[in-house]
Amino acid sequence: MQTIIKANQSFWRINVRELFEYRDLLWMLVIRDLTSIYKQTILGPLWFIIQPLITTVVFTVIFGKVANVSTDGMPQLIFYMLGTVLWNFFAGCMTQSSNSFVSNSSVLTKVYFPRLVIPLSAVFTNLAHFALNLVMFFGFYFYFLFFTTAILQPRWALALFPLLVFQCSLLGLGVGLWVAALTTKYRDLRFALTFLTQIWMYATPIVYPASLVVRPSMKLLLWSNPMSFVVECARWMFTGSGTITAIGASLSIGITLLLVVSGLFMFNRVQRTFVDTI
Repeated sequence: MQTIIKANQSFWRINVRELFEYRDLLWMLVIRDLTSIYKQTILGPLWFIIQPLITTVVFTVIFGKVANVSTDGMPQLIFYMLGTVLWNFFAGCMTQSSNSFVSNSSVLTKVYFPRLVIPLSAVFTNLAHFALNLVMFFGFYFYFLFFTTAILQPRWALALFPLLVFQCSLLGLGVGLWVAALTTKYRDLRFALTFLTQIWMYATPIVYPASLVVRPSMKLLLWSNPMSFVVECARWMFTGSGTITAIGASLSIGITLLLVVSGLFMFNRVQRTFVDTI
C-alpha cells in the first residue's frame, strides 16, 4: 500500500478513509491512556466511580440540604448524580482533546499518522470512564425506582439516551478541537480552559433545575448552552421531570453541529503547519 502525503491539501478535506485505516492505532492509544491512568494505583478504575460519587454527595449536602435548591421533585441524589456524570464525560472529552497537539508534540513531530486520531482516542477513553460512572448511576437509580417511594417515571424516549451521549461526545470533541488548534500559538488557553470549564459548569443546570430560570433573557442564555438541553433531557428521560423545549433542542443540536464541524476544519487547517509553531 502506498500513502501519499500532501502538505497543501485543502483544510476542508478530511480523509475519513485514512482514519479508518489507522483504527488499530486509535485502539492502541485508548489502551495506552487507560493503562497509564490506572498504573500504580490501588483502587484503579474505582477512582472514576469515587470521584463523581463524592461530588454528588457534596452537591446534595450543600445545594440540596443547606441551600435547599429545588430538584423538580426528583430524588436529590439522582438529580445531582446524573448531571455530574454527563458533565464529567463532556469535560473529559473537551479537556483531553484540547491537549492533543501540546501533550503529544514529541510524537507528532517524528511520525506521520492522521492527527485527528489523538483527539478521537480521548473521546473513546472518556467513554470508558463514562460507562463506569453509568453503572454506578444505574445502581442508585434502580434502588430509588424499586425500593423507595420516590416518584420516578422513566419515559419511552429513554431508548434514545445513547443519542444524548453521542451529542455530548461531539460537543466535547468540537470545543476540544478548537482549543487544540488555538493552543499551538496561544498556550495561555491551557490555563484559561480550567476556569472556563468551571464557569461553564455553573452555567449548566447541574446543581439547579432549568425551571428556576424564568427571565426570558436568561432563558435564551441558558438554552444557548448546548449542555443545558443534554442534562435536562436526560433527567426527563430517566425521571419524567425536567424542562425540555423545542427551542432548547434546536439550539443545542445546531450549536453542537456548528462547533464540531468548524472544529474539525480548524484542526485540519492547523495540523498541516503546527510543527512550525508548537
